[in-house]
Amino acid sequence: MTMPVDQSFPCLGIMGGGQLGRMLAIAAIPMGIKVRFLSPTADGPMQGLGEHVVGDWKDPGVLKAFAAGCTAITVESEWAPAEHLLNVLPQETGLWPHPDTLKLIRNKGTQKKTLQAAGLPVPAFSCCSTLEEAKREAADFGYPVLLKRYLGSYDGYGNATVKNPEELEAAWPELADETGLMVEAWVPFVRELSVLIARRPGGEHVVYPVAFTEQKDHRCHAVVVPASISDATAARATAIGLQAVEAVQGVGITAVELFELADGTVLINELAPRPHNTGHYSIEGCYASQFENHVRAVLDLPLGSPALRQPVAVMINVLGHREADPATAGFPEALAMPGMAIHIYGKTSVRPKRKMGHVTATGKDARTVRELAEKAAALIQL
Repeated sequence: MTMPVDQSFPCLGIMGGGQLGRMLAIAAIPMGIKVRFLSPTADGPMQGLGEHVVGDWKDPGVLKAFAAGCTAITVESEWAPAEHLLNVLPQETGLWPHPDTLKLIRNKGTQKKTLQAAGLPVPAFSCCSTLEEAKREAADFGYPVLLKRYLGSYDGYGNATVKNPEELEAAWPELADETGLMVEAWVPFVRELSVLIARRPGGEHVVYPVAFTEQKDHRCHAVVVPASISDATAARATAIGLQAVEAVQGVGITAVELFELADGTVLINELAPRPHNTGHYSIEGCYASQFENHVRAVLDLPLGSPALRQPVAVMINVLGHREADPATAGFPEALAMPGMAIHIYGKTSVRPKRKMGHVTATGKDARTVRELAEKAAALIQL
């Protein structure tokens, strides 16, 4: 069964129904763009926004009905199986990022090899098929080293920092698949940075300001924009980011996570082929948010300005504290803070350290803005 769509304005299909899909829809709807979700489950943050198709997102019949009438289809996560659309996609419908790009980025080992082959700076790494090989490579790199699962690692899941062979051996069964895992040398960085690039299918692009990102337990805690770095470092980070996006032929938003070393060297940590946590500040902080520009890019529409509206923007994540149904302790107090933007994602359950929302503050002084954002985030206890 096909789903007719009024063609007076574009219709954007989104594979996935989490918070990134929600924020994409919120950006698209004011522009008159229709939104249609495809999700394996009926509940999630996308509730109340656009049309919903619920079903097996690998089933050709479900995919054909979902795609009918869509101007373009995108994914809210690199894990969405967009490759299954290729055999049922109408000729006139765009599919961005292309499944080839998603395939390159999904696998941490393939991603790193692609960047290395393009001549881009990455930390020393080795794709290890056995525990013994991993131990040898880790000894060559020198402990500590970072272990990364090839597939399914995100937000601190699927990664482990190990300080000795015993810890490596203990982590191996959880992180290795039948082909092994990736061992990466520890990078003595002075700060972590992020560059977000919105790119249309033809290559036209805009670049967001270089952001400073602060991690806790392998999860993003805070984002401060612009990063307190030299103009030369910012230019280097931007150039590397653009080259990385071109190497994987990214379309839409691609986030490039970077390490800055003490000598000014910039290395690529990882890529994400979709809107990214380090760009959430842009909803209030920029003239065109990362979500708006992702929508524009995948529909091959002119891109909006990524420039900051105020000199400084700070975003702090709101994480779950305990296993429970969502609650709103501290929410009214945080809302009462002047100028504070609060986003709660509408997830139906809370887990410790799960991303449940974020807050953003903007202003002129980085220290003052960050203090306000930290205070608001701390008030919200989920």
